[in-house]
This record gives sequence, C-alpha cells and structure tokens, in this order.
Amino acid sequence: MLGLLLARAGVDVVVLEKHGDFLRDFRGDTVHPSTLDVLDDLGLTARFEALSHRKITGLSIVTDDGEIMLESVFEALPHPYIAMVPQWDLLDMLASEAATLPGFHLLMNTEVTGLIREGPRVAGVRHRDGQVRAALTVAADGRSSVLRAAAMLPLHEYGAPMDVVWFRVPREAGDRDDSFFRLAPGHLLVAINRTAYWQLAYIVPKGGAVSLEEPAVRQTVGSLVPFLAGRSYGLGRDAILTVRIDRLRRWHRPGLLCIGDAAHAMSPVGGVGINLAIQDAVAAANLLYEPLRRGAVSEQDLASVQRRRMLPTMLVQGFQRAAQRAVISPALSGRTIVRPDGLERASRIPVLRSAIGRWAGYGPRPERPRPELRAITSP
Repeated sequence: MLGLLLARAGVDVVVLEKHGDFLRDFRGDTVHPSTLDVLDDLGLTARFEALSHRKITGLSIVTDDGEIMLESVFEALPHPYIAMVPQWDLLDMLASEAATLPGFHLLMNTEVTGLIREGPRVAGVRHRDGQVRAALTVAADGRSSVLRAAAMLPLHEYGAPMDVVWFRVPREAGDRDDSFFRLAPGHLLVAINRTAYWQLAYIVPKGGAVSLEEPAVRQTVGSLVPFLAGRSYGLGRDAILTVRIDRLRRWHRPGLLCIGDAAHAMSPVGGVGINLAIQDAVAAANLLYEPLRRGAVSEQDLASVQRRRMLPTMLVQGFQRAAQRAVISPALSGRTIVRPDGLERASRIPVLRSAIGRWAGYGPRPERPRPELRAITSP
C-alpha cells in the first residue's frame, strides 16, 4: 500500500518480497471499513468487489447459556460491514495496480538479509542476490522483522496469555451461515464462514499449542460446536500462531522507518492488524511523499510518522490487553466467564450501537490519502 501511494505521487519505489507469490495463510483477512474507505479513495472499490469475499454485518457470541447477537453495529458507516477476503487476493490486487505505474518495482523471491549503512545513516538493504540503495528504507517485514533487529531499535513487549491454532473444516449443507465466537470455561473458539469451509481459530494458553494432538483438537471442537463433530480436517504445518503484543519505543533511525507489525505486533483480538498497518502506510505516504520527491528525508520527517501513529497504536493495544484480561484469560483458566450481555444491551441503543460500530470499523484516528496521492503523478 505504501509503495502504491508513493508511486502515485511520482516517487520511485522498490518493494522486496521474500517469496515467489503471496499464497500463504496470512490470517489477516478482516478488511475493515477504514481500509475500504482508502480503497474508495484510490478508485479500487470495483476491483475489490470483484474479489471473492464475505461481508460480516454483525457478531454472534455462543456461550453454554445461549447466544448473544450484536447485529448491524456497522449500519451507520459508509461501508456497513467487515469484508472477509483472503489477504493474498488483496495483495495481488494492490501489486497489479501498482505495476501499472512507472515508478513502482516489485522484486519477488528477494529475501532481505540486512541493512546498508553509511555512518549513522541507513542507505538501503542487502538481499541474497545483491543490494538496493535508497533514500529511505521502510521495514514492513512483520513481527519478526530482520530490519528492526539489525537496527537495534528498543522494543517493549507486553506479553499475551494465549496462542492460536488455525485450521480449516469443510462446510456442509445445513451449517449456519454466519461467523461466530464460541466462549466456554477453558475454551475459546472463533469460527469464520469462508463459504467452502470454516476457518477456525482455537485459542489456547500461551505455549500450549505445541503439545496439542490432532485427535484432541477434533474432540474439543466437536464438543464446543456439535455440528462440526466427526468432520475430516488437518491442522497443517503452519497451524500455530504465536501471539505477541509489542511496540517499538522508537520507530526510526536516519534513513529507516518501521511500520505495521515491524513497529507494533498486534494481538488477533478484533482482527485489526492488517488495517492498522494500512493506516500506518497511508500516514507515512501523506507525511513523506514531499520530502521523498525532494530527495531528502530527515529524522524529523520520520519522527512525525511515529507521532501520528503512536497514539492509535497505544489505544488499540490497550483495548486488546484489556480484552485479554477480562475475557480471554478467565476463559482459558476455566473460571466462570462473564457473559457480555451488557454489550448486547448497548448495541440496542442507537447512539451506543453507532459508537461500537465506529470503534470496531475505524478505530482511533483513521487515515485517508491526501488528494495528491489519489491521482497519478508522473515521476
């Protein structure tokens, strides 16, 4: 997204991708209204709508004592839903759109191994087949960022009480049509309807995923969601997501900026990680395209991106940590859980329903591309 925006502004951009394609289970498939608004701004709505996806307008929470429905909390938003779309399809769409711009260059099968330094300044990156020199290097290489580690930026880790086991279960005729949470003492399961299959996220205590055996997971899922009992599925080699919440104290060095999970790893609570990362990209493009066109990006310019995005990051991570303490930790410990009936009652009051929908759909300080980035400028 950042490469696309900067290339539209006439900046020469090189994006390096470790793999030969985007066909991996990124897990970040929840595209929120904040991101859909950005796609509107860039004229990509029709292309996005053509992708295979499902629209979620409400939320169901199933407990042992019954079901809680939070319906239509997004109804007041321009996009009154969350779109569930495979992230590889979204990345393919953005990459193909950016490929039409003369200033955008995507290098696949190009694994970055370290930084190029000129004194205190980062002057580019090394990769397995050579190097790329640049006026600005952006680390967007995730929660295990090679570039963040090479820059030795100070990191604050908050910890998380859980990990996640991801797997797919085939859908059958007669299955319920929505996505839902299954909450029970000792167990927490998220079931996402992906049309042809259920994508399940089974939340387990931190470190507990490595000892799980497939028959035990099948039995647990069958007891929590009886209509899934007896179905055939496998956990797969990439089934375990190690959950982390952390945040860099400093997102930049001279010539280097970290964004997305490289700057702040998010919990899967709320499915906000991809959307917060795109907000970082939009803010960075808004603040840096002019210095980049001049060919001189100062540390003050980079610090302005951190200042812009630090408060939203802190607020979202604070919400995630509160949810971990109030819901996830008690559920995983087997203690009696508190049914979120208050949330259901709040969703019936129009002003509170609107507030819930706006927080869930946009979060704090949503970003929109400046008009200069919505049009295409010649390099």
